[in-house]
Amino acid sequence: MVLRIHGHAFGKRKLVGPAGPDRRPTRSRVRKSIFDILGQRLDGLRVLDLFAGLGAFGIEAVGRGGMEAVFVEKDRTAARALTDNARALLPPGSWRVVQDDVAAALRDLGRRGARFDLVFADPPYDAGLAPRVPGWLAGGEVLSPGARLVVEHSAREDLPEGEGALVRVDERRYGGTRVTFYAQRESAKVDGTVEESPDG
Repeated sequence: MVLRIHGHAFGKRKLVGPAGPDRRPTRSRVRKSIFDILGQRLDGLRVLDLFAGLGAFGIEAVGRGGMEAVFVEKDRTAARALTDNARALLPPGSWRVVQDDVAAALRDLGRRGARFDLVFADPPYDAGLAPRVPGWLAGGEVLSPGARLVVEHSAREDLPEGEGALVRVDERRYGGTRVTFYAQRESAKVDGTVEESPDG
């Protein structure tokens, strides 16, 4: 499996990893749209990439100015490919791969005092995991003040409007994919926006 990443830091570089029926990397145009919404520069942000797969979200975030990225991926083969991609593309010391279940990893990161400004989550579609992600994060201790959460999920899955200090601030649909954006309640501007892409 070969996956293109964007951002001036990478030029035309690609991520490489194993293919298989359970591997569903985010389409390039969807990922590009997400970063357009977040802002092209992510200077100094600490990034957490959950259900990371090949690491496209976290790697691209660091390439757009992020300070560091922690990747959580349970599958051993995918975690090994992710490590190879990060080693090839990111500066030493700017990344770490955690091979663990997401809920367990979040508990451990919280105990260690890790804090993140931007969180990506791309759980398996229609597995009942996506609606739980905001609660896992809101109930833990890994979010910095003003942190944002981006969840990519099946268009058939409905995510909560809010959990704890997290409130849904935007939602976009791309065919069978939905992307839901959350922010900390004190910094969120809630407009109830739900937009559909022209080709979706």
